[in-house]
Amino acid sequence: MLLRQLEYLVALARERHFGRAAAACHVSQPSLSSAIRSLEKELGTPLVDRGRKFDGLTAEGERVLLWAHRILAERDALQDELAEMRQGLTGTVRIGAIPTALTAVPLLTVPFCQRHPHARVSIRSLSSRDIAHGLAEFELDAGLTYLDGEPLGRVRRLPVYEERYLLLAPSDSDLALQGSAGWAEAAAVPLCLLSPEMRNRRILDELFAAAGATVAPAVETDSVAALYAHVATRTWYSVISHAWLHMFGVPAGMRALPLHGTAQTPRGGLVTAARDPEAPMAAALAEVARVVDVRGELDRVARAHLS
Repeated sequence: MLLRQLEYLVALARERHFGRAAAACHVSQPSLSSAIRSLEKELGTPLVDRGRKFDGLTAEGERVLLWAHRILAERDALQDELAEMRQGLTGTVRIGAIPTALTAVPLLTVPFCQRHPHARVSIRSLSSRDIAHGLAEFELDAGLTYLDGEPLGRVRRLPVYEERYLLLAPSDSDLALQGSAGWAEAAAVPLCLLSPEMRNRRILDELFAAAGATVAPAVETDSVAALYAHVATRTWYSVISHAWLHMFGVPAGMRALPLHGTAQTPRGGLVTAARDPEAPMAAALAEVARVVDVRGELDRVARAHLS
C-alpha cells in the first residue's frame, strides 16, 4: 500500500469527481483510477461505487477513508516532528474557533508565532460541532470553543478564560446613568443579540430565564461584527462577552455596564485531539496556551472599559 494511493482516495472523496480529484493531485485521471483499483485489489474489497460517474464510496471505502485520514495525518505529524528537530517548528497550525471566541485567538497566535517564527497559522470560523469533526478527521490541529455543554468528542481540554457578560447601553440612557443593570432590566430594552442557533445566545437565554425574563431581540445576527455595527448606531442595546472588548472595544456614545446576578460563567478553552503521541503543532499551541495569561488580559481590558 502506497501513501499516494491513500491521498488519491481522500481527494476523490473530497472532490466527488474523478477528473477533479486527479487535477487536485496533479496526475492524469487514468493514473488516479489505476492507483485506486490497485488499492482495492490489495485490500480485497471494492472501495468506490462506480457508475457512469462517481457514485460515492462503499461501506468498506468509508472505513478505509477514515484510516487514510489517520495515516496521512500521522505521516504529516512525523514530518513536522523531524523538521522541528532540524530547524524548529515549521508548517501550518490549523485552528478552528467559534465566532464568539475569534477575538481571543490573537492572544494565542501572536506568542505562538513569536516562539515559532517558521510556522504559519490558518484560522477558520466554525461551530463547536464542526471543530469536533475537524479534530476527529485530522482537518484541524486545535480549536477554541466553549468547554461545557458541547459535544466535543475525545479531546484534551485546556481552560483559557471564563466568559463574563456586559450590557452595552447608550451613554445617555437611564441604565447607563445608574451604572449597572440586572438581567430583567436588560430584557426590557431594545436588544441586538446573536442568533438562537449560536451557543452564546442559548447561554444568554438561560441567564435571562433564570432572572424570570424572556427576550425578543429587535435584531438578530450570527456575526459579532454585524452586532457591533448595529449597536454603534446607538439605536439598540446588546449583551456582549467581555472577550469581545479585546477587539471591538466600546462604540462611541455607548457604555459597558456590569450585569449583576450572573451565576454562570461558561469556560472557553483550547481543545486538541486526544491522541498519543500528540501532534507537534497541537502540542506547541497548547504549551503557549498554558503560559499566556489570556484570562488576565481579557479581564484587564474589561476593567479598563468598565472604569
